[in-house]
Amino acid sequence: MTSDVAVVVLAGGEGQRIGGGKPLKRFRGERLVDQALRRAQQWSDVIAIAVRDAVQVGPLNAPLIKDEDVPGPLGGLISGLRFALEKGRHFLLAIPADMPFLPHDLVERLRERIGDNGCAMAESGGHIHPVCSLWRASVIADAQDYAESGRRSLKGLAGSVGFAVVEWPVDPVDPFFNINTSADLAEAARRIG
Repeated sequence: MTSDVAVVVLAGGEGQRIGGGKPLKRFRGERLVDQALRRAQQWSDVIAIAVRDAVQVGPLNAPLIKDEDVPGPLGGLISGLRFALEKGRHFLLAIPADMPFLPHDLVERLRERIGDNGCAMAESGGHIHPVCSLWRASVIADAQDYAESGRRSLKGLAGSVGFAVVEWPVDPVDPFFNINTSADLAEAARRIG
């Protein structure tokens, strides 16, 4: 567990492709949001779930924070950065509620590579995963300015504050496989046998 890192679980998406309520979908016998929360507890004792509305996740044993009024995951990230600063943490790890295979060494490896950058992002299979990223809490002003300019891309924000990329192998399972549809839920179950 890292004492200077807060974690925000991004759970504010509508989940239209899976019929809504994605954080509440069950995988391996528990809700996706509960799995994400359990994983977050391995990395920090300061955790929040970012949502547009509390009904998106139902009852949880973790604080809920409301997404900033910005479309997409940027709204949850900005709220998470503010949360990290309020809790006296220098870094914020952002993870989504829909990636059940996140690697145990996520914080450690991102922290090793962030250097002087504002952000470090996970990569697997040639794809960068901006929702699995470690941010310096001090970039909050940059993030707010970026949002106010009408931009929404986490990759774009990372480019403006400087970022490092950390690659993970995809064998036997891509640790950043995300569940967007019912077919993805079935594929995730198949991948774990």
